[in-house]
Amino acid sequence: MKIINNKFQKVTVAIIFGWLIFFVLIPNVLVLLVSFLTRDGSNFYALPFSLENYINLFNPLYAQVVWNSLYMSGIATIICLLVGYPFAFMVSKINPKYRALLLFLVVLPFWTNSLIRIYGMKVFLGVKGVMNTMLMDMGLLDEPIRILNTEVAVIIGLVYLLLPFMILPLYSAIEKLDGRLLEAARDLGANPLQRFFKVILPLTMPGIVAGCLLVLLPAMGMFYVADLLGGAKVLLVGNVIKSEFLISRNWPFGSAISIGLTILMALLIFIYYRANKLLNKKVELE
Repeated sequence: MKIINNKFQKVTVAIIFGWLIFFVLIPNVLVLLVSFLTRDGSNFYALPFSLENYINLFNPLYAQVVWNSLYMSGIATIICLLVGYPFAFMVSKINPKYRALLLFLVVLPFWTNSLIRIYGMKVFLGVKGVMNTMLMDMGLLDEPIRILNTEVAVIIGLVYLLLPFMILPLYSAIEKLDGRLLEAARDLGANPLQRFFKVILPLTMPGIVAGCLLVLLPAMGMFYVADLLGGAKVLLVGNVIKSEFLISRNWPFGSAISIGLTILMALLIFIYYRANKLLNKKVELE
């Protein structure tokens, strides 16, 4: 039986490594190689190797797009945190028999394609959509408000799609809180606000940082959200990459933008790793 288990483990690990090599490592290596090539009208890319694509990344036009992407993704991340933290805290403290149901409702949207949900949000936010109709019927509006094709609509769409990615790591971190620490802080005279900022917030910081990364990084590449809710007026980095590959047919430059975005993601993950390590060291010292 032990021999069978060992063989099963080896086969499983081999399949996982093979999957990662063929569908993750090799495609990324190819994108990296293409990013150093030159644009070719007939074959999409050709020799010689060049750094021109990476030099073009510092063009003020593309720098503005990156800044706008960070700006909108950052706002969406903050909103997700402000909404997700109280919700995750409530779920972690509620009766366990209701907890599973609430977590199920959090992940339920994943059962529907995100593109379909964005089309639904487009109908909801439209001039003659559900939101405007309800507000006008209630007498709160005299005329419909225009939200579509604005940054606000894109941010709403990002929050709508990515909120579960904030809630789940926050719930995981909050659930692990040791109640004895809160009781000790209460016995030492700390009021609820002090307990939150001195005990709860530092101990749940890994969940906060993980949730922020899980929202911020994907938000920058969700080009279809900007296409459907922002129109041609609002661009994310993902829109530029899509345009370079599908419209301009400039695969080397599109690959260079993709690699630049990957490096940015890796940098943010490294910052998270270092911050988490320093926080754990600080907790051990205290």
